[in-house]
Amino acid sequence: MQVDLRQSWWIRDVEIPTRLVLAPMAGVSVQAFRRQGRRYGAGLVCSEMVSCAGLEHRNERTLGYLRVARDEHPLAIQIFGSEPSVMSEAARMVVAAGADIVDINFGCPVRKVTKTGAGATLLEDPDRACAIVDAVASAVDVPVSVKMRRGLEDGSRACLVIGPRLVAAGAATLTLHPRSARQMYTGDADHTLTAELVDAVEVPVIASGDITSRARAQEVLATTGAAAVMVGRAAQGNPWTLSEIVDGDAAEPSREEIAAELIVFVRETVRELGERRATGFLKKFYGWYLGRGRFPKPFKQELVQLESTEGVVTRLLAAAPGAADLVERLEAELPDPADEILLDSMPISIYGGG
Repeated sequence: MQVDLRQSWWIRDVEIPTRLVLAPMAGVSVQAFRRQGRRYGAGLVCSEMVSCAGLEHRNERTLGYLRVARDEHPLAIQIFGSEPSVMSEAARMVVAAGADIVDINFGCPVRKVTKTGAGATLLEDPDRACAIVDAVASAVDVPVSVKMRRGLEDGSRACLVIGPRLVAAGAATLTLHPRSARQMYTGDADHTLTAELVDAVEVPVIASGDITSRARAQEVLATTGAAAVMVGRAAQGNPWTLSEIVDGDAAEPSREEIAAELIVFVRETVRELGERRATGFLKKFYGWYLGRGRFPKPFKQELVQLESTEGVVTRLLAAAPGAADLVERLEAELPDPADEILLDSMPISIYGGG
């Protein structure tokens, strides 16, 4: 059975225009990444996870994750923490910043998150997890979603026990990445668990894990009954995989298209993070964009060694001169930064990358 990935669906009262969701990824899902994902077919985009403790203490870098542009909607902002009252206040802040959905992270397997009692650890503490969902859902009017793994240990079925309880507590949708926290990103995602979760709850389920092609997306949707698929690592430096999944457009991008997308990504990231932070942040993206045999390996290494992002842009334009016209067109379509929501309580310096 073929699923129409361009068919819209709903998370409560929020319409999602396609059945592809761009995953929240720490150190990746900056605004430029999310906006690019929307252009290439993602129906819903998500921020990287935002620390509720950072929001509580008005940490400038944490607050900087809450900049929202008009072309990102519908947008989910993901929060993580372990205290229901702190999470509810964080939820109110992200909604004030423009989130259409508040997403709660019960899936992060990274030690610095789990050791605080947050992330995937909460799958083994269902009472606290449900208290967090209840507190967040009671604090905001927008839908609340939860992203989780199968459990902490290999073979765990904790997600099937806790999933219905999270829905009863107020979750309007669940995303399941059916690997254990111990697995991290090794092995395969077991989507038979996704199918079981779909049968166990009355809300839409998003299938995450190993969605790398249109064929795989179609297979997972057809066999699990999930409402949508979530794409993460496959989209890093490769937005074209999103259009391949949604529309079947498997055409390889030209050098000019690759260079143009990377140049716009670089400039928008500098605008968001500032030159100093962006210079280091962007280095991993050069390999992601220019790999897969698209550009010679020494060229990628040359870009990584450059000291300024303008130097990177200059080299990209020299390598693909035809990209200049594409860059001009793409930048003309970007919304005015003045349209971004700035919360009164936020220090304005963060919007200059301070």
